[in-house]
Amino acid sequence: MTRLRVSAVSLAVEFGALEENLAAIGDALASDEPGPHLIVLPELATSGYVFVDADEARSLALRADDARLLELAGRLSPQTVAVVGFCEVDGDRLFNSALVIGADGILARYRKAHLWAAENLVFDVGDEAGAVVDTPVGRVGVAICYDSEFPELPRRLALAGAEVLAMPVNWPLVERPAGEHPPETVQAMASARSSRLPTAIADRHGGERDVEWTGATCVISSDGWVCATADADGVASTVLDLDKSLGVHNDLFADRRPELYADLASPIHPTVKRGIHV
Repeated sequence: MTRLRVSAVSLAVEFGALEENLAAIGDALASDEPGPHLIVLPELATSGYVFVDADEARSLALRADDARLLELAGRLSPQTVAVVGFCEVDGDRLFNSALVIGADGILARYRKAHLWAAENLVFDVGDEAGAVVDTPVGRVGVAICYDSEFPELPRRLALAGAEVLAMPVNWPLVERPAGEHPPETVQAMASARSSRLPTAIADRHGGERDVEWTGATCVISSDGWVCATADADGVASTVLDLDKSLGVHNDLFADRRPELYADLASPIHPTVKRGIHV
């Protein structure tokens, strides 16, 4: 049975304040929690989210090997890993990306595969459906915001051996019935349970330009329950049990019948109506 402290941090990102945001990120990563620790920060935490156009995004973008990003590793203890959203520039292309950082440096970079709304006018799409990264705290799956609305993606990461899913997000607030979780949280809870994949969600709070954020920072257990929400400092933190066991008679992955789901990713064809004969 593996246990891991997971902290999702609702960082107070200031749009356009690159240096100030990097300093705040560094402070958020300076944890003295004992034992293995995963810290997750929001989507585009270095820059802010609501860009006017690609030129504005480019002015706030960083290369994945930027010294200022590499310096963040120095804030981490040897048993801590961080997942940080950032605006990435690579030549002429822009990406909504996340870095996986350990005390020894950058472990991986993931580029968002599914772009939401006006993101399509700014960013290129990544060419990988989530990522699984071997880290000092275990196998960490990474997805960004809208990625999680495609059930195939977290399941793919679980099948690839992810023990926990880190999700930087910026969830715009939508109406919901009183007392209900945000719909994005409901989807994440279902995915966590169906794949036994505990999930750390780092969302924004407050607003930016004309967008109000949901503020749904939380940690979800492998049973699909929200087991930690943001405190007064914007941190949701708990120790997770990463055991995927369903008992002696069932195995979540061995019980699958993939031959019955082969058409899952097939192109959608118009439904042919057939007559019913009695």
